[in-house]
Amino acid sequence: MENLPKKVRSKKLSTRVDLTAMVSVSFLLIIFFMVTIELAKLKVMELGLPERYCDDEWNGVISCGVDYHRITTILLDDNDKIVTYSGLLFDPLKNPKNVSYGRNGIRKELVNKIKQVQDYTGDYRKGIIVIIKPSKKSNYGNLVDILDEMKITGINTYAIVDDFTPEETKLLASK
Repeated sequence: MENLPKKVRSKKLSTRVDLTAMVSVSFLLIIFFMVTIELAKLKVMELGLPERYCDDEWNGVISCGVDYHRITTILLDDNDKIVTYSGLLFDPLKNPKNVSYGRNGIRKELVNKIKQVQDYTGDYRKGIIVIIKPSKKSNYGNLVDILDEMKITGINTYAIVDDFTPEETKLLASK
């Protein structure tokens, strides 16, 4: 009886499940959804628009727009030439004049205009509105210099416009 074959017992396998991979995948999903939620949020930029100003009839037309007492236009031309005027060109508050770059030129002019506008409006928050018009002959450095002056003087409301009226072209040619 000794030669009888022994019973082979089956080996019991472990029933434990390794959850390491499951934890890794769940963390990746959590991170993924957190990032997508953050990227899906709307990005909003504040837009400060000037107040509307309606004038009585002026030359037979009721004008609604920005108070032209607050507008200053800076025309840039070649050879570091700057011509500036306040108000509208067909009805300027002061005659257009040539100014130079720097502390005693355009910066002094802008600081004086800021003070005039604040005195006119009676509100220190209502500042000057500057329209910068570089001509095709002006160089990029002059535009950068004017933008630096906007930053130095604290003017936040300005626009760069490349649309010259025929009157402005004549003004640059004459001065």
